[in-house]
Amino acid sequence: MTDQGQKSQNGKRPFRQQGHWSNKRAQKKARKRERDMKSGSAEEVLKLDIEELRASLNKSEHGAKANVDEPTAHDKLPEQGSEIEVEVIELSSTGDALALQKGSKQIYVLPFAVPGDVVKVKVYRHLKEEQYTLADFISVVKPSPSRDDSRIGCKYFATCSGCQFQMLDYAEQLRVKKRVVEKAFRNFSQLPPELIPAIQDTIGSPLQYGYRTKLTPHFDGPAGWKKTKEPFEKRPEIGFMPKGKRTTMDIEDCPIGTDTVRLGMKLERERMEVEYKNYTRGATILLRESTQRIPKDAGGGSEPYDPLKTIKVHSDKYLDLKTCITDNNATSTEYVGNYVFHNPAGSFFQNNNSILPVFTSYIREHILPSTPSSPLSPSAPSDTAPASPIKYLIDAYSGSGLFTITLSSLFEGSTGIDIADASIAFARRNAAANGLPESQARFIAADARELFKSVSYDPDRTVVVLDPPRKGCDADFLGQLLRFGPRRVLYVSCNVHTQARDVGMLVRGEAGADEEGQKESAEDDSGGDAGAGAGAGDSMRARTRYAIESVRGFDFFPQTSHVEGVAALNRVDVPAA
Repeated sequence: MTDQGQKSQNGKRPFRQQGHWSNKRAQKKARKRERDMKSGSAEEVLKLDIEELRASLNKSEHGAKANVDEPTAHDKLPEQGSEIEVEVIELSSTGDALALQKGSKQIYVLPFAVPGDVVKVKVYRHLKEEQYTLADFISVVKPSPSRDDSRIGCKYFATCSGCQFQMLDYAEQLRVKKRVVEKAFRNFSQLPPELIPAIQDTIGSPLQYGYRTKLTPHFDGPAGWKKTKEPFEKRPEIGFMPKGKRTTMDIEDCPIGTDTVRLGMKLERERMEVEYKNYTRGATILLRESTQRIPKDAGGGSEPYDPLKTIKVHSDKYLDLKTCITDNNATSTEYVGNYVFHNPAGSFFQNNNSILPVFTSYIREHILPSTPSSPLSPSAPSDTAPASPIKYLIDAYSGSGLFTITLSSLFEGSTGIDIADASIAFARRNAAANGLPESQARFIAADARELFKSVSYDPDRTVVVLDPPRKGCDADFLGQLLRFGPRRVLYVSCNVHTQARDVGMLVRGEAGADEEGQKESAEDDSGGDAGAGAGAGDSMRARTRYAIESVRGFDFFPQTSHVEGVAALNRVDVPAA
């Protein structure tokens, strides 16, 4: 459930009237924002983008007219709540636009605009210490050449916070996302440019609308619900949060959802018209697509189903009956090419099925080196024998087994590891459903900090695929990975900024772990078998670091600013210090 947001009498979010702010109070707020800012967070990304724009403007024609490093005097800024015109200079990696007011060096941050737009905005908040202003989008005064509002496919666009780019040509969206990946590695990897290969073009989604297999609309509780516990007097607004507000706007339909999910949304809204009196607080509604696949040569047309709740999809060989699950504890079924995956409906699984076959094929093509391996040490003589072929896969953060299962045929042994017992249980079920014996696709539950102690693969013949949560990998895990030293790493990420940070650590061969912890791990490993301890804890072994082979983005979420990243790395051994 969303937080109960404060509303003014006109239903719009209140703003602080401009007054005499004390420097002490402003500095206190700035320090709090700094503490709350996590590595790779949207706040940090926006901060760096603003700093980069300010530095660029200082060298440009804009900067020639005014020193953009000099803070704008607070009393010269437009009053909060006032409406002004600004011109958009560029897009932040957060999807927000960065703009300037004519004659001012203050940077304005606003949604739903693109470079070249002149837009009317409402000033919301001046962030004095950070030297930028948050503003609400009102209207386009003069459109950018790259803006085409006829492309907008949703009547809630420019109010709902879900999408940012519906006015952009899809090819331009992909170019924008390529720049997001480029900036992420420039700003977060802490690597010199020569160690970062050219970022490859972002691979697009076959579907730009109707692709999301999961949506979670919600509704807020009735006024005073925490104290009164009284039920609703009328059906609440059901939908998503407006941009910049903590309320919920009523949304009848979401065009980025699949037909099945959109049907489920319609049915749930109809249900709430009758059942709203049963609720005394807000709630989130799960809408998850599930597929029953019936071979046509098995007489699938006679299978019973509810035509009012089912979407039929025909292919040459199959009839897919798609329904929308609303129970978090129910099991959903999804097909990725010829692979089948079962998951708890409320758990994480990639939400764009249309791109998954393309994505998993790319991972298969890049999980192994594209050319015969060169000697592991760059200083080794040219007649050194090439490394042994990679035979083993470790799938860290494996979840329900997407990568382990789709890649297992390439390896003699594959192991998926996850901290969640429930995920491992479904991964084993999925392996069996795809005809994979445990000898080919093994799954174990283990804490990420102990992950490599659970396998007995030779690191020289092992590739590790990583797909961590948005926060990325912690230093303990990266230190453990470096000590194990797999020959190759494929890092998949839903946050290219934390990905770039982690990849930078692997390239430098340092993860912030204290030396004592590394010594203890080496001592623990040195007496073990041929697995995590073999070579990984050997004090005579060369220090491990990695070189980036390739980086590219995948557009799992068209019309939004989000981009997934895939980075391939190869081990490079250098003499120990």
